[in-house]
Amino acid sequence: MTATDRSLELINTAAQAAADKLAHDIVAYDVSDVLAITDAFLLASAPNDRQVKGIVDEIEERLNKELGAKPARREGERDGRWVLLDYVDIVVHVQHSEERVFYALERLWKDCPELELPEDAKATRGKAAEHANAAAAGDEQVPEPVDELDGELR
Repeated sequence: MTATDRSLELINTAAQAAADKLAHDIVAYDVSDVLAITDAFLLASAPNDRQVKGIVDEIEERLNKELGAKPARREGERDGRWVLLDYVDIVVHVQHSEERVFYALERLWKDCPELELPEDAKATRGKAAEHANAAAAGDEQVPEPVDELDGELR
């Protein structure tokens, strides 16, 4: 069994939304052969809680607006360290970079086929390491988030 076309559509839209909000290390796995409850997992991370929440909000908004999909469940939002969006067909995990390293979900699903993602999402691979190295070197140049409604820095 492989992920359905609907699942792939949801994964690609969610991956693009995450990339648009500067998520790091976006990857997706087809877990349909090993799990009966969902077809695919999308993993993404961010270096701070605020960005985790921003990525989650963008994914949720984009999937609703473009595909009419709403999550059956949303967990972990209060802490902003690991938010899970369960769309039944897919499950989206957006983690703080520290949680991503600690829990290493990629290690758990390494035997599952990796799904092809949009180019913008693939370009995020290795960004967490770049960010960590820049922060350690003290030359971190992280842009301030821009509020899309009024264009002002927040």
